[in-house]
Amino acid sequence: MNLETPSNNVDEDAPPTVCSLCGKDPICGGMGMIKFNVPVGDPRFGKVFRCPNNPPHEDLQLQNRLRDLGNLSAFVDKRFDNFEVHNLGYTPEEEDSLAVVFHKAWDFANAPRGWLVLEGKYGSGKTHLAAAIANMRLGQGEQVVFVTVPDLLDYLRSAYAPNAEETYDSMFDKVKNAYLLILDDLGAENPSGWAQEKLFQLINHRYIHRMPTVITTNVELDRLDGRIRSRMVDPELSSYQKLNVPDYRRVLENKSRVEIQTDLSRYQHMRFDSFELDQSSDEHVRYQREAFYTAQEFARNPNGWLCLMGKHGTGKTHLAVAIAHVCRESGVDVTFITSPDLLDYLRETFHPNSATRFGERFDTIKNTQVLILDDLNMTNASGWAKEKLFQILDYRYISQLPTVITSALSIQQQDERLRTRLMDDRLCRIEILAGEAYSTRRRRTK
Repeated sequence: MNLETPSNNVDEDAPPTVCSLCGKDPICGGMGMIKFNVPVGDPRFGKVFRCPNNPPHEDLQLQNRLRDLGNLSAFVDKRFDNFEVHNLGYTPEEEDSLAVVFHKAWDFANAPRGWLVLEGKYGSGKTHLAAAIANMRLGQGEQVVFVTVPDLLDYLRSAYAPNAEETYDSMFDKVKNAYLLILDDLGAENPSGWAQEKLFQLINHRYIHRMPTVITTNVELDRLDGRIRSRMVDPELSSYQKLNVPDYRRVLENKSRVEIQTDLSRYQHMRFDSFELDQSSDEHVRYQREAFYTAQEFARNPNGWLCLMGKHGTGKTHLAVAIAHVCRESGVDVTFITSPDLLDYLRETFHPNSATRFGERFDTIKNTQVLILDDLNMTNASGWAKEKLFQILDYRYISQLPTVITSALSIQQQDERLRTRLMDDRLCRIEILAGEAYSTRRRRTK
């Protein structure tokens, strides 16, 4: 293809030099623009085009300028190549749903036509995908306006101020007529009459002119202005995609929490069929067998409370974990956690960077279907720790929620308030595992 180089920048008789703009062959003579050497009837005749040696994605100055104009400086890291679909702790169904939306956004970014509406909860990834679309188009040298709806309304209100740098009409027209407009967080704005009217004017203008637009919202569409909603769901223009995934930050945290509370992979060997009953004739054997059969019965039908007491190493934790395995395999939601781990788990919420509030974790523990609290010992616990442990157990006592407690303390050594609940034989059954340590007994019988 023949190119016409501007004569005022290139001497055709001079030997080739390196372009001062891009450092490549001097096609444009350092001007960044070229004309095609085509006949008069060609649609490119007389027009100036960007030099092919200086494509938009390599023009850092252009990229930065467009990014600033489009309010995208804060989203420079939001790209398709770092958007995670897998390994976030989502279920397979959630991953499949997210993958569908990802590909819809990718297709839109490659050929922006019509509208793309992304609905999802906070942290579901909709803003990341919207910004990834914007960054891809910026790479093609196109101007994109990215703005959250509450900020947009603030900008428009500020234009009425006497000392405003830009008039309202100028600002509104720039947003209204942007090549690609991305409205983030629609529905988070103050729904005043003025705000609704301005949003409708903006959205209706782009709807009438079929201008490429991306809208994200965490609000159910039925709660939006009916005029706006009808345009957002018009199948002839708009592709509506719902991100049916929870907040990925919470999922990651919950994944970590589940590993603390309910991951039984370290206890695969602790099952009822691997629990070795003492074969001696000692009196404590009867208590051990009663504890074993009671634990089996509880596992088959989790109901009430079961407290397993005995010295360290007598098999309390083995039976508690065996109960957890049976419950889990029966589809019962069971939480297994030691008392120290439970307190650490609750304290983590006090960290400034914690994404979960204390109350949320506290309520999760209180209301879990079956709670197995291993190694309970409130003797040397702080006042705060004692109070939290008691509150959890008292709640489950009043609500009569299935609970298993193991403790190396005797009933007399337990916290007084807890002791009264453990001794309520209408709800709680206490089993004692006495005798020598389980590991010692196993070595002696071999």
